[in-house]
Parts: sequence; C-alpha cells; structure tokens
Amino acid sequence: MGYARPTSALRSPVGLSYAVVTLLSFVIVADLFSVLASVNLRGVVGPLPGDRFEVFADEDLERADVLIAMAGGLQSIGLLAAAVLFIIWFHRVRINAGVFAPDLQSRGPGWAIGGWFIPIGNLWIPRGVAGDIWVASRQDPYGRSKGESHAVLNAWWTAWVISLLIDRVASRQYDHAETAEALRTAANAFIVTDLVDIVAALLAILVVRRLTRMQSVKAVRGPQEVAV
Repeated sequence: MGYARPTSALRSPVGLSYAVVTLLSFVIVADLFSVLASVNLRGVVGPLPGDRFEVFADEDLERADVLIAMAGGLQSIGLLAAAVLFIIWFHRVRINAGVFAPDLQSRGPGWAIGGWFIPIGNLWIPRGVAGDIWVASRQDPYGRSKGESHAVLNAWWTAWVISLLIDRVASRQYDHAETAEALRTAANAFIVTDLVDIVAALLAILVVRRLTRMQSVKAVRGPQEVAV
C-alpha cells in the first residue's frame, strides 16, 4: 500500500531532538540536586518522630528549606523549557507520521499539542498520539513486524504518569508538614518522585532518539529525502 509523499511535507526532527535531549539532561541534573536537598532535609530534621516543626525552625532548617525551594525552582525551569521543545518536536514527528501513513493516525496533528493541555485526558491522549506516530515511523507500518517494539514508549509513559502523581502528593505533604515525622515523610516522597522522574527523563531521551532515528532512516530509504 503506497501513498504520495511530497518532500515539502517532511521536515527533519533531528535538530529539535538534540535540543530536547539537552533540556531533558538538565532536568535530570535538577532532579539529582533535589534528591540531595531532600536527603539534607531528612538529616536536619533528625531521627526522633513526633517533634513539633517549631523545634527545628533554626538556621539549619531554614537552609534546608531554601535548598528545597531552589531545587523546585530549577526543576520547574527545566521542565517548562523541556516541555515546550518536546511538544514542538512531538508535533514535528506527528506531521511526518501523517506523511508516512496518514490512515494510521487516529487523531489530527493538533492533538500532538492540545492533548497535553486537557485535564485528566492528558494522562492518555498524548500516549495514543505517540503510539500512532511510532507505528507510522516503522519501515513497515502495515506489516506485522515487531522490530520496533513499543516497550520503551510504554515504560516512559508509565514512569512519567507515576512521577506526576507522586509529585502532587509529596508537594501537598511538604506544604502541610508541622512535625519532624511529617517532614521526613515529605522528604522521602520527594526522593521517590525525583528518582522516578529521572527514570522518566532517561526513557524520554530514548524515545526521542529512537523515534527521530526511525523517521530519519525511513525518510532516507523512502522515495523522498527529509527536507532540512
């Protein structure tokens, strides 16, 4: 089954992928800093449960709170920048997928952007778009080949959703913590969130690189070349 593939409709995602990978790497660094800040908070609070928050309102606790705030700021900046470029890259590969196999795309190109901003729906809509892009980007999108497994795509999406949900719980726990025990619980939740987010960022890098490579190889081997 063949389709006309005008060269002008294909645009290389390679340059964008480099930028996305760079920003995702920054996110990982920010997450590591947040882990250290959370470990420091645990050390400042101390091992005894049940103490009132005010007992630890000294310079060490204030510095620990500042480190947590700095880590949160770096993470917010990194995530925002990475998200913007990732969505731009995501839309680019969706447009290319519409050239490779338009009939395999269950949602229009606009969903590659808008799907991320729909409350609750953003927990599965972008994954559906990504799955369609992945299939269309294979060398044989209409065949039964399993050469390009969805495993890394599924792992990335699962880790991202888990980190998103845990982060909301951890932030709420930290904002309402009034005892040493509550602070330790929040710090532990932050550590788990950051570690899962690091895994999600690493898997996102793999997804970006793999999908970019798939589209680049397909464009070169196909009847048209990617327009730069």
